[in-house]
Amino acid sequence: MKRKDTLPALASPAAGLVLPEQLAQQAADAVRELLAEAAAANTTRSYATALRYWAGWHLGRFGAELTLPVNEAVVIQFLVDHIQRKGKTGLVSELPPTLDQALVAAGLKAKVGPLKLSTVVQRVAVLSTAHKLKRLTNPCELPSVRTLLSRARRASVKRGERATKKTAITRPELEAMLATCGDNLEGLRDRALLCFGFASGGRRRSEIAVADMRDLRKVGEGDYIYRLEHSKTQQAGVKADSTPDKPILGRSAKALAAWLKAAQIREGAIFRRIWKDRVGPALLPGSIAAIVKRRAKLAGLPGDFGAHSLRSGFVTEAGKQGVPLPAVMAMTEHRSVASVIGYFQTGAAEDNPAARLLK
Repeated sequence: MKRKDTLPALASPAAGLVLPEQLAQQAADAVRELLAEAAAANTTRSYATALRYWAGWHLGRFGAELTLPVNEAVVIQFLVDHIQRKGKTGLVSELPPTLDQALVAAGLKAKVGPLKLSTVVQRVAVLSTAHKLKRLTNPCELPSVRTLLSRARRASVKRGERATKKTAITRPELEAMLATCGDNLEGLRDRALLCFGFASGGRRRSEIAVADMRDLRKVGEGDYIYRLEHSKTQQAGVKADSTPDKPILGRSAKALAAWLKAAQIREGAIFRRIWKDRVGPALLPGSIAAIVKRRAKLAGLPGDFGAHSLRSGFVTEAGKQGVPLPAVMAMTEHRSVASVIGYFQTGAAEDNPAARLLK
């Protein structure tokens, strides 16, 4: 029986290679340094997965373990192996079929076939970060590599390919989802979770999962302030540009109070699993996404929903209601205008007075 971490025999140029139990030492060191920088578990897994793929592909392609710094020609070969281009018979790339199958057999790819361009870009970015952390000459920033990636993006757009995004949960969608939440423990939790995730600035699923009572305080008559101590922008000691205090007001505060009272939560995780009407430990980030999807399905909403739908929906709804962009960014913790402006402009587009010239 073949081991999961063993590559089957490959055709030329590499044959009979075995994936090492660990990454090459320098790659393993890079992983540890990346993990030390990345506070979010999802980011940690993403970096490790990308570097393991690089190690497996390099071994299968060249018959040698991956070591840093990587040669420019290696990065270019990686790109032509994984970026599709138009050929005489359709879209083609240079990844040998036997190597493709071997990577799948080794558990480094989910299935045979091309990777998404976004995945290729992300894996090059991770390799680039590994070089930067070790202060090595970075092949990923050379003009040849940057030009190839730029042309690949343009070609992808010309072919009509678009990045897939989760459907935004704006006010109407949120109201429909809240209407599916009953007054049992599960319904109270899900209502509070949806309101908290949306109203506090479109929180990421990891931020909802780690929400803790020690960061929650009552203000006024029934409202709350939640101090966001664990956000993507605060990783590795980076200070966010906006205040970490996020208001939970009105209906959202009432929904949160009802859940905390019914679940008798006074300390620890705010959002928890429920086992046969018993309150369990904290929800995992993946559970947040599952709850959002389930409530969207129960509400009969069309679209592809996920935990990020709350975040994109918050920004989109803010744009619809004409909330100033700085105020939105103070809630979401976005540090880059470019990353938030797409959602914001989508929300504001229908209220653009220039679109009503014929009315």
